Amino acid sequence: MKYHFTLALLILAAVFCITPALGADKYLGGAPEISAYLSGVNEFSPGQDATITVVIQNSGTSAVVFTNQGTLTPADVPTTAKLVTVGLSSGGAPINITTDSQKLGDIPSPGITTASFSAKITSDATLGEYALPLTIQYKYLSNSLANQPTSETLQYQYTPVSVTIPLTIKIKPVVQIEVLKADAPDLVVGMEGYVNLTIKNIGYEDGTQATVTILRNGNSAVIPTDENVFIGDFPRDGIVTCLYKVAVSGDAQQQTYPIDVEVTYTNAEGNIVTSAIDTVGVPVENKLGFIVTSPPAVITQGANGVISVEYQNTGTVTAYHAQARLSAVDPLSSSDTLAYLGDIPPGGNVTAQYAISAASGAAPGTYALDTEIRYRDALDNSQISDTFKADVQVVPRPATSALVQLIAIVAVVAVILGAAGYYVFVMRKKK
Repeated sequence: MKYHFTLALLILAAVFCITPALGADKYLGGAPEISAYLSGVNEFSPGQDATITVVIQNSGTSAVVFTNQGTLTPADVPTTAKLVTVGLSSGGAPINITTDSQKLGDIPSPGITTASFSAKITSDATLGEYALPLTIQYKYLSNSLANQPTSETLQYQYTPVSVTIPLTIKIKPVVQIEVLKADAPDLVVGMEGYVNLTIKNIGYEDGTQATVTILRNGNSAVIPTDENVFIGDFPRDGIVTCLYKVAVSGDAQQQTYPIDVEVTYTNAEGNIVTSAIDTVGVPVENKLGFIVTSPPAVITQGANGVISVEYQNTGTVTAYHAQARLSAVDPLSSSDTLAYLGDIPPGGNVTAQYAISAASGAAPGTYALDTEIRYRDALDNSQISDTFKADVQVVPRPATSALVQLIAIVAVVAVILGAAGYYVFVMRKKK
């Protein structure tokens, strides 16, 4: 009985001593096997904003060895790709990658993960296939079996790896536009006008049922009023001209403002697509202005007269059917405050005449009267200029004028007295 008990204790002790060795796995050889490919769309158009999604896969394999008692199990497996970093570059392709390298952590085997990169296809990208280099960097556990000096210690040895995998994208044929010229001869601040665009299809696609559209660029001061022009067929290397009506905000300055241009068309597959935007500058001139170029008009105290005021168009466009207004103020007055001027070309001069009176008690001096010009623009819209000044000078009556008036009064009195005397003389003679 005592013998059996002792034997059982020995067997149990042997089991407890052997058990840790049964769970100690050791991996011989093997390493990560990394591959990558594009997910989703790999065909893009010139000028397109793109998201390139990459799938990274680890399919590494290794043998498993069961070791004896006293062997430790490593924390990592040789087939695990550790601290994975991926970066995508253009490699000379017509594409700008805007996303930096990404850290993906560990990828076990078998394992798979994805990374997305934002990109912009250049507007001048040509038709064809392009290889984008995908650089993958990681490290893995190597030779762990040979680095266990004792049963209680384990030395880790990691090997760094950098691999580059080419990923192929395609630039497909599309209608690509280039605005060759933008003419806006009558476009000024605060007015409407026309923009005439000359547009060329520099792409590799023949578009049909095409419509050219202009769009406001952000907060640009040039605002389209007519946005769409139907042009029909738009073949490769074809050139079209399109006329658009636009407005310019009143707070704009004399400078060039951008507008966006795009073409919507039907492609060879029968799909309706829209081209990449081409931005072009449109010149805007200052608001139409006028000045008075004549010297101050002269009027005498207490007199009525006709004064002449010469106006000049200081703008860059013609003012059509213009008429001027002069606002008289005390001690000046006028019953004729409007004058028709006709068409005034840029830099042109015209003269207006006004009937005006100065009060007899008007103080001599120069009076600045408000004047303005109302006109029609190139689209026959009524416009009015800013108010500006026309000077009128009041001069005193000359001394000779007073003497003449006195002599005239004396003469009148003499005539009256003579007539009265003659009457008295005649009446007395009759009696």
